[in-house]
Amino acid sequence: MILAVLIGLGAPFAALAAWSHLKARAFERAYPPRGTFVDTPYGRLHLARRDPKGAPHVTIVLIHGASGNQADMMTPLGDRLAAQGFCVVAVDRPGHGYSTRLTEDASSPAAQARAIRAGLAAAGVERAIVVGHSWAGAVATAFALDHPDFTQGVVLLAPVTHPWPKGVRWYYRLASQPVAGWLFTRTLLLPAGLASFETALAGVFTPQPTPAGYAEATGAMLALRPWIFRANAEDVADLRGHLEKQAPRIPEIALPVAILAGDHDAVVLTERHSYGCVREIEGATLEMLPGVGHSPHWAAPEKAVATIVALSARVQSARQMSPAAAPSAPSLNS
Repeated sequence: MILAVLIGLGAPFAALAAWSHLKARAFERAYPPRGTFVDTPYGRLHLARRDPKGAPHVTIVLIHGASGNQADMMTPLGDRLAAQGFCVVAVDRPGHGYSTRLTEDASSPAAQARAIRAGLAAAGVERAIVVGHSWAGAVATAFALDHPDFTQGVVLLAPVTHPWPKGVRWYYRLASQPVAGWLFTRTLLLPAGLASFETALAGVFTPQPTPAGYAEATGAMLALRPWIFRANAEDVADLRGHLEKQAPRIPEIALPVAILAGDHDAVVLTERHSYGCVREIEGATLEMLPGVGHSPHWAAPEKAVATIVALSARVQSARQMSPAAAPSAPSLNS
């Protein structure tokens, strides 16, 4: 009798697990990789690229936030930046999109920055301006702190950079748990996620409507694959602890930094993150977009591009003024 009960209880979960796996693979067939893969000591990284018609001025690296992939950044910004003469590379963060999860410190922004830099080096990118949205604001600041030889400047879009006073949503806490999280993401996540998918998207873009065709253009449903949702949950649940160690170093950043955020952001605390960075980073600039929510690169892509272009100009100006770039004094025999 006990065995029959256990089988009866387990059968629905087994069916859900099988259905979830098949559904996740269907998402991958519908939204296959759009870029190229590079191998690094930390795993395989998936990235997409846009090249300008002529020689590029600077390379721009676009890094997406939570529950996303490279297309969330590349779709609104890639062609626009390439038209301005930039080489543009957008990456799937480790454990997201089609990039493999790190085996150590997987949820650490610093570890993800290290892996992304290795992937960019494998792709031939030696220096770049790093643009990070939301969760990836922590990755972009890690680039500035730990890789200043690579990072020419940083643009933060509605970033997360500092510890915040409250926790995270219950399903992130549950999904990040060792055993219960595995069971939840492999069985109940997909039916629940599909039922709330449109509402979840709307929450990211409010007060703007979800952009028409957003899910199809970006392959947003890839984030509902059980192993990807679990990686994302670990990132979100662990981020506050990582920032408690990283944020005190932010005043050390000595690179050009520009911040663009919306004054109606309902996802992150703009006062803590965006205003915190502009207070603590010497020379940083902050522009608040009136009536804009958590996705300024979708609500105002031209403004996001203008912010990146202006930062690039600052980078070039600083390079020209640096002692290393200054011409040597003429010799007495010249």
